[in-house]
Amino acid sequence: MAASLAGGEGIEAAELAIRAGLTSLGRGVLEDLLTADAGYRGPRIGCGTGHQAEFVSYRSKTVDTVLGPVTVNRAWYHCAACGHGLAPRDAELGVAGETMPPGLAKMAAMAAEAVPFTRGAGLVGALAGITLTGKRLGRHAEADGRAAAAVIEAGAAAIAARTLVPLPPAGLPDKLYIAIDGTGVPMRAAETEGRPGKGEDGKARTREVKLACAFTQTSLDEDGHPIRDPDSSSYLATFAPAAGFGTLMAAEARRRGAGHVRQLTILGDGAHWIWNLASQHFPEATQIVDLYHAREHLHDLGKLLAFMLGDQHGDWLAERSGELDDGDIPALLSAARQFSLAGIKAGELDTALGYFETNAPRMRYKHFRSCGLFVGSGAVEAGCKAVIGQMLRHALVGARRDRHPHPALPASQRPLGRNLAATGQPAWSGLTRHLTKARTQTIQASTGYRPVTYIPVPHPKIWYHAGIVSGQRYNDKGEVLYHRPGPNPPARHQGRRHDTLRPA
Repeated sequence: MAASLAGGEGIEAAELAIRAGLTSLGRGVLEDLLTADAGYRGPRIGCGTGHQAEFVSYRSKTVDTVLGPVTVNRAWYHCAACGHGLAPRDAELGVAGETMPPGLAKMAAMAAEAVPFTRGAGLVGALAGITLTGKRLGRHAEADGRAAAAVIEAGAAAIAARTLVPLPPAGLPDKLYIAIDGTGVPMRAAETEGRPGKGEDGKARTREVKLACAFTQTSLDEDGHPIRDPDSSSYLATFAPAAGFGTLMAAEARRRGAGHVRQLTILGDGAHWIWNLASQHFPEATQIVDLYHAREHLHDLGKLLAFMLGDQHGDWLAERSGELDDGDIPALLSAARQFSLAGIKAGELDTALGYFETNAPRMRYKHFRSCGLFVGSGAVEAGCKAVIGQMLRHALVGARRDRHPHPALPASQRPLGRNLAATGQPAWSGLTRHLTKARTQTIQASTGYRPVTYIPVPHPKIWYHAGIVSGQRYNDKGEVLYHRPGPNPPARHQGRRHDTLRPA
């Protein structure tokens, strides 16, 4: 070690040498401790299924620990009736059927949660000096996830059956919100086989992840706006159908005190399945349509009537925006129905107005604000970015550099952006960040429309809105798979601003 320092290798070489020596010493001590009790529990023991297993011999097993691999000799028993063997010492050490003890498993799980599996294995090696493969780390992380999901689902079923009643949380808040959303996630072809889709070929290329965010509120700011309580958000995400998701959502809500708070509010984007679940599990809750989604639908209504409005398009939208903010949905509907349309346009207008007619009681924004309630679902939108976006990064960032991250999609429908293995971030991650900011600005604005600056290039969303590149909506959320721009992509300055009127 002194020679390494004298040779100019620096302190890093000395640190690594000391760590290797100490872990080697600790590994020897740990191995001696583990072998002190070989797990002999007599000539016969219960096998766990009502039979007796007989002692056979002592067998060795190598277990990877945070100090490195150690070999343990333990008593081995065999059950003739069941035809399988067992080592009681393995169960006592928490390595029955495993070669990764709880300490290393926890370390591996933390790495797998932070980065993709292959990089997580490298992270464990760099920080702890433990050699793992990405596949092994992934297997353990997925097994932990399945075990955690099983516990959560069992608890939710018990709460739904009233065999388990959660106690109210300490420091019961005044208001509890449950924000619900769903988003499509691109999947491999094998994961969507046999599922109907909305594409021209009728095949599904995505699966919907349903997500709920529960958070509390106890106060308002000096301007009278609600303030989300710090560190009060909990998230739930699943591929389960609406019924299964509803059971999990209701259990989480009750765990957070839904049956004890003064005000329970359900926030959603207007999808029927959300309100069906809300009415089924919490009929007493106040239901509110996220204001941003309502304004999106209003903007779509303005585009539908643009050919009739002409130069009055902006003023008309501004007036309707004011009515929406006031919760005056009858006035908004009356103004839109003044236009006599026929044929396809009439059907499109009825569909657009149906959204507002159906959700009118959930759009009383002026009244909700006067009660100090949130009217936007920004918490669950942020959850979509943090939870679902992280899932996408973990699933796709490990793609090889010579392969496209979406091999299941036709070339014309693959999202724009560099290879994920090179960037370490999906193309839509930046879009989500800027979109969340735009939504926040939209919700905070009261009235008025103006041309706005959208997502900075090279993100493709502004090119899409500016008409420079094309795309295809692939789910009911209006999310888009952007088509490739061809051999000559847009220049950096193109699409930086465009004149489409959007909410301020």
